[in-house]
This record gives sequence, structure tokens and C-alpha cells, in this order.
Amino acid sequence: MTNWKTWVGIGVLMFLFGLLALGNAVVTSLAITIMLGSLFAIAGVAQLWAGFSGVVHDNRVFTLIWGLISLLIGVSFIANPLEGTVSLTMLVTGFLLASGVIRLLMAWRMRESRLFWALLLSGAVTVLLGGYILANFAAISLSLLGIFFGIELLVDGAGLIGFGLFLRNHRL
Repeated sequence: MTNWKTWVGIGVLMFLFGLLALGNAVVTSLAITIMLGSLFAIAGVAQLWAGFSGVVHDNRVFTLIWGLISLLIGVSFIANPLEGTVSLTMLVTGFLLASGVIRLLMAWRMRESRLFWALLLSGAVTVLLGGYILANFAAISLSLLGIFFGIELLVDGAGLIGFGLFLRNHRL
């Protein structure tokens, strides 16, 4: 049996951390960039070690090159978190635009389906969001990752609170 209070407690903490993240989105974005840089650096060192130690027998050169690239990206993000945050914002914006265009194309191919309007709306909103970010890139680039992370924490926290309350009411 799962303790519902644990789920509600975790959800409340996530929700509060989401509010904190939204309260200072620039610091949150920089923290995300430094954390991601640390993970890239660790992964790069691990791949270089695997390539040099002989753990990897196939594609050793590829492993070494990818390890060096990962290490360089990680060091770059840690040493220059502002530039790293802008780079990550560009990447996220590109993914938003690409996924929106793909959904619009999928909607066009599914014109006779019941999913047409949902896909069309989803794709259009995503493309508009990406366009808005591009149009205001100088103003939003340092805070976008923090805003997205804060919203993610708020939504996940609310979901866990709801899950905990569901468990309390249904005693699974």
C-alpha cells in the first residue's frame, strides 16, 4: 500500500520549487545550464576513459571524438553559463518550431480524421510560441529555460498532489 501523504508532500515541494524557479527564472536558467554542463563534462570524461582504456572495441575513434566534443561542450557551459543559456534557448526554440511545423504537416495529411483540429491547433500554437520567442529573443533568452522548468515543476507538483489525493480517496 502506498502512503498518499508522501505523494502529496512531494507534490507540494515540487509546486513550491516551481514557484521559486518562476520567481527568478534567470538564475534558474543559469543553474540548468551549469548542471547540464557538468553532466556533459562527466559524460565526456567517461567516454574518453572508455575510448582510451580499451573498454570500447568498436568505433573507438568515434567514441573518443564524441567524448572530446561532450567534454568541450560541458566545459564551455560551465565556464560561460550566459552564452550556454542563450545556446540552449536557441536549441529549444528550434525544437519548438520544428515540432510545430511537423504537427501542422501531420494535421494536413489527416484532414479527414477527428484529430485534424487538435493537431492543427497544437501545431499552430507551437509555431506561434516559437515565433514569439524568436521575435523577443534578446529579452527572453536568459529566462526561457527557467520559465519552462518552473512551469514543469508546477504542473508535475499539481499532478502528484492530485495523485496522492486520489490514493487517499480510493485506498489502492
